[in-house]
Amino acid sequence: MTLKCTGFDPAWGMPRRRFLNSFGMGMGALGLSSLLSGETPTAEAASVSGGALSGTHHVAKAKRVIFLFQSGGPSQIDLLDHKPHLNKVHGQQLPDSVRQGQRLTGMSGNQSSLPLVGSPFKFAQHGESGQWLSELLPHTAGIADDMCIVNSMYTEAINHGPGVTFVQTGSQFPGRPSIGAWLSYGLGTANQDLPSFVVMVTKNKGGQPLVSRLWGSGFLPARHQGVRFRSGKDPVLYLNNPKGIDAASRERMLDALAQLHHLQLGQQADPQLETRIAQYELAFKMQSSVPEVVGVADESKETLELYGPGVEQPGSYAANCLLARRLAERGVRFIQLYHPGWDQHGGLPGGLRNQCRETDQASAALVKDLKQRGMLEDTLVVWAGEFGRTNYCQGQLNGNQFGRDHHPRCYSMWMAGGGVKPGTTYGKTDEYGYNIAEDRVHVHDLQATMMHLLGIDHERLTYRHQGRRYRLTDVHGEVIRQILV
Repeated sequence: MTLKCTGFDPAWGMPRRRFLNSFGMGMGALGLSSLLSGETPTAEAASVSGGALSGTHHVAKAKRVIFLFQSGGPSQIDLLDHKPHLNKVHGQQLPDSVRQGQRLTGMSGNQSSLPLVGSPFKFAQHGESGQWLSELLPHTAGIADDMCIVNSMYTEAINHGPGVTFVQTGSQFPGRPSIGAWLSYGLGTANQDLPSFVVMVTKNKGGQPLVSRLWGSGFLPARHQGVRFRSGKDPVLYLNNPKGIDAASRERMLDALAQLHHLQLGQQADPQLETRIAQYELAFKMQSSVPEVVGVADESKETLELYGPGVEQPGSYAANCLLARRLAERGVRFIQLYHPGWDQHGGLPGGLRNQCRETDQASAALVKDLKQRGMLEDTLVVWAGEFGRTNYCQGQLNGNQFGRDHHPRCYSMWMAGGGVKPGTTYGKTDEYGYNIAEDRVHVHDLQATMMHLLGIDHERLTYRHQGRRYRLTDVHGEVIRQILV
């Protein structure tokens, strides 16, 4: 049969152009059906709304993620990776046999001297598991038996912009979807009144800039990008009605606008238009749901004290941790907290103390609070930065005044809940804390593991863009099965 691409055929009852468009959408649906035919829907499928997957690939251990991102590169040597040998060789030069000719950043690469620096902070073992933790983390020490510490993380990025982008999107180059967007795309939302992906940044913190593309949707539909919650009277920008417009008027306007959009959709399918309709509807619902979730008047005195000073100051790290728990309770799937300021190139002892003073209690409180409410078992909490710090001093070593440069070859992070084995330490660095000695964990391995705990095979959640299929973990990444229960 020969098809002409113009005109109207009464036998078909529709313009050929519309028929071909519908036919193409039908073929796309068939292709999607074929693509998903290998997926086995699980019990989680019933709670999924609007996701590309018909169900999770396997039974999920976690329903949600709270990612406590410590932007700037926390010093693993002074917090989580106990290296007593460094104190014995303090002030000596970094041996060539340890460095192995590896490149340094431009900030310390031209130094004539690379003096090793032991941590000035005491370490001790905590909990029945005997986890080694710095004295700067007394509250985190209280959850030692709930944590899995990974001391063998490594990344390919050596500077902040590419490093943060790599952890959040799986690529050092801007433009890829963030992990929260991938999860929203794959699993949809578990709450029709709130976004599936929420972002918070600690208020009034200096440090490296954090831009919106870090929680963007990239080439995925725009509805999957993170929604930033801010401090102040408008937690979400442009959500409230303008002056003179009441809720009833806004609802009538949105209903009329939706009717016009659906009329347009009836003539030609447009994913951007569908996204716009969904976003308008969500924004209207959020006008009532957001004020309820950001308020803490219903929290007990004991809960507020658990999170520590600043919990009632909107935008503080403590307040954001508490809000993260409230969002998790209401079905938000991915909650991202950013706390900048961990970039101690100089004045590390004082700077690191301040950072830990701002974050230690609230981070531990979040884990304790979730556990008390029976939520930790299906909530994955992740604490990590983009890379670690060097074992040598950047610039001159002047007594206890020193700094550490960026170090991508090994660093530490921790996880709790959501199917992660508690009270364990995974991976090991050499006695200098410079290279990984056992069980290397790449950034893509971490991402693959997070997705696995949410029931997703990271190799099978893909999106076709510009002629190829993309995924969060690019072309590699292995699930760290040794740390899973």
